[in-house]
Amino acid sequence: MSAFKAMVIDKTDAGQNVGIRAFDEADLMDGDVTVRVSHSTLNYKDGLALTGKAPVVRRFPMIPGVDLAGIVEASSNPEFRPGDTVVLNGWGLGETHLGAYAEKVRVKGDWLILLPEGLTPQQAMAVGTAGYTAMLCLMALERHGLRPERGPAIVTGAVGGVGSVAVALLARAGWHVIASTGRPEEADYLKGLGAAEILDRSELAGPGKPLAKERWAAGVDTVGSTTLANALSMTKYGGAVAACGLAGGMDLPSTVAPFILRNVSLLGVDSVMAPKALRLEAWNRIARELDHDKLAAMTSTIPLDGVMEAGRQIVEGKIKGRVVVEIN
Repeated sequence: MSAFKAMVIDKTDAGQNVGIRAFDEADLMDGDVTVRVSHSTLNYKDGLALTGKAPVVRRFPMIPGVDLAGIVEASSNPEFRPGDTVVLNGWGLGETHLGAYAEKVRVKGDWLILLPEGLTPQQAMAVGTAGYTAMLCLMALERHGLRPERGPAIVTGAVGGVGSVAVALLARAGWHVIASTGRPEEADYLKGLGAAEILDRSELAGPGKPLAKERWAAGVDTVGSTTLANALSMTKYGGAVAACGLAGGMDLPSTVAPFILRNVSLLGVDSVMAPKALRLEAWNRIARELDHDKLAAMTSTIPLDGVMEAGRQIVEGKIKGRVVVEIN
């Protein structure tokens, strides 16, 4: 068929308009692999794109959705054949390249990886960019030489997608996980994922001292702004925080004190343009190390026509864990 179902963002004089409509295959962008999408997911970035709260979308019309799992339908790339099950995260999908909230995509084969053994397409999208980013954060901390015996690990924004997977991965790796959240009613949920302690986010939200009492050896921060500044100020000598999000803001009102007096490191983690070798390592570790029961416990599923409302909710901080979007 030449037309397929897609969620499309159009630019208007009033801002943007989002709706599900027929999209012609002839209007897909250049690429050497065409994929029939079975599942996608909802990330914070998707919420920003859907609501227009931040300038995520760089061209119009745009099909949003930064993650996909699906079956190769056609390929001129030697690495992929029709029938292969593939996963894609990032690479500008849903921002500069027509994205995953559609029955079909056409992309560069270099952006794809084969579905890791041990995961279904639904599970891969339950992980999605959020969970893949959480694994990249754990890997960054390990490359820095940090291990559980050094002390606890803090996870900020712990009820969100990245945070939920980070709690589960760190706990399984043997860390004493301190989960920071503004939703204390979700304490049982976080402890079920492996959190040992729950920290109210208010303890990290306000202006802090350049150096505060040392509390943790490592951290995964999804919030940014004063939360990250305070997390750094409380990191133990020689520790590090892996930063991957900005739910609380892009600013960093910190000082050099943690870096030059405690030898603390701030590790930036990007998932969008990560090289293929790093992606493969992260996804293979996810397939081996992420508890499938805990993944299921943090995951809900919605149809494509539920994405707009879910996008509003994730931007407002009302989504817990991971959301899978069923496309076909």
